[in-house]
Order: sequence, then C-alpha cells, then structure tokens
Amino acid sequence: MMDPTRAILGTYGQVFIDGTWQTNINHLEASVEVEKRELKLAGSEWTQHKLGAKKGTGTMSGYKVTSDMISRGFAKFNIINKLSDPEAYGFERIQLTNCVADKLQLANWTAGEEVAEETAFTFEGYVLLDPIKAN
Repeated sequence: MMDPTRAILGTYGQVFIDGTWQTNINHLEASVEVEKRELKLAGSEWTQHKLGAKKGTGTMSGYKVTSDMISRGFAKFNIINKLSDPEAYGFERIQLTNCVADKLQLANWTAGEEVAEETAFTFEGYVLLDPIKAN
C-alpha cells in the first residue's frame, strides 16, 4: 500500500539554468517523444515498431524578475530540474541538455498585476542524475 506522505509535492521543485538557481520559476514541464516507424512483416498479423528520432520539448514559467531570458537570446543552455520533498524517499535531478528557447517574450504585462514570464523550449538530450528509489 502506498504511504501518502511519500507523494511528492511540486512546492519543493527547483530549476537551475547553467548552474544558477532560478528562484522566480514556479512551473517546469519537459517531455520526450519518440518517433516510431511501423513495420509490417510477412507471417505476422501484428504491426511491429522501430524506434526513430527523439524530440524533447518543455515549458518553464514564473515571475519576471530580470531580463535574463531576453539577454540569453537563442543561445543554447542547460537546465537541471530538481524535484524533492522532505517526506519523499529522496530527490530527483534531471539535466536537460542543449536547450533553446522557441520564442522570446519581450513584453506581456497588465497594470496592477505581477508580470508572468513563460518560455517554451526544445532540448536535445537528458541525463537522470539522481533517481528516486523506494527504500
């Protein structure tokens, strides 16, 4: 049976861009999609699949505090995602490599409201640096 205290809350997530903790980021999403080629083989009634190229995409968002993302432009950077919770079995760190912003948000504000900043990006690889393992 699952111990509910072991469920991880995103409250303790951290984003590091090229080693610098981005304290203003409060949302990160990243996923990898694989291209599959269908193979129809003689003597089999099942379609087989051959794995092809992978594509990494993601989005990070939070409060605008500096002009860092605008200054970075479309230069490549690395992200380290750290997900932890004091009651969890441990923490997980995943490095996303060769990230590039899809577009730069130059302005998006409304008087009297906090300015949010969202950056969609692609990446070309990942490394599971620290996995979470149940005891």
